Amino acid sequence: MRVIFAGTPAVAVPALAAVAASRHELVAVVTRPDAPAGRGRGLSRSPVGAWADEHGVEVLTPARPRDPEFLDRLRELSPDCVPVVAYGALVPPAALEIPRYGWINLHFSLLPAWRGAAPVQHAVLHGDELTGASVFHLEQGLDTGPVFGTLTDEIRPGDTSGDLLERLADSGAGLLVAVLDAIADGTARAEPQPADGVSLAPKLTVEDARVRWGDPAFAVDRRIRACTPAPGAWTTFRDERVKLGAVAPVPDGPDLKPGELLVEKTRVLAGTATVPVRLGEVRAAGKRAMAATDWARGIRVSAGEALA
Repeated sequence: MRVIFAGTPAVAVPALAAVAASRHELVAVVTRPDAPAGRGRGLSRSPVGAWADEHGVEVLTPARPRDPEFLDRLRELSPDCVPVVAYGALVPPAALEIPRYGWINLHFSLLPAWRGAAPVQHAVLHGDELTGASVFHLEQGLDTGPVFGTLTDEIRPGDTSGDLLERLADSGAGLLVAVLDAIADGTARAEPQPADGVSLAPKLTVEDARVRWGDPAFAVDRRIRACTPAPGAWTTFRDERVKLGAVAPVPDGPDLKPGELLVEKTRVLAGTATVPVRLGEVRAAGKRAMAATDWARGIRVSAGEALA
């Protein structure tokens, strides 16, 4: 089949590479327009666009997928199917109707669970033990289309969203190609999503990433892992914001008030509503990330001081 790949961030690149290496003909990619990045705020190509440039594949960067120029070019390229991974823009009906077999989306959850922009983050945040990926037929509803296939993955105790997303991006690439193969062979069957078990996964905001020390230790741990690497878990100390890496609950730890710090020789503990957690890396504003013990000694934490 002739395919056009739609995607934007680095997590989409494994699927793009897999499609390019498959039996199907990759004729172009669609990605979000170049955007300001870095301290200089110069325009930067998306990871998907950069991969396509490197491999000599045409790149389409419509400001809006409904733009007439983009729709005209899509018709000229005449794709049979458009596989999508984290494209980042709503696809209008006029574009959905162009490919013979439509647009098929690789989504990182077991649909209908966690429909939306941040399925992996919400799975970690809510303590799911099992997640996975689904390939479904894209339609106007939010991740509501019939599903061609799924795979599952266990969420491990120390998994951050970044860890889990990296694994699903790799395994999901194979699932996406398998569905494209089945569509080409005429053996693909898409099943409607069940009405039960629907949950939504909106993008996590910076405020969502603020650690709530009044929560139980397991919830503090989940929030930090869910927000790693983005948007980045944070708290405040002495009225300044600090970012936090992974923590570990300490079941036999001392009794500390929520947020209260205890600096020991080999560890730094912070209180929660239940048991304390051991801090991992800490990064103060404008500073590099460092071990919590180095951070605490450098700023000379006093007895009774707390994160907030």
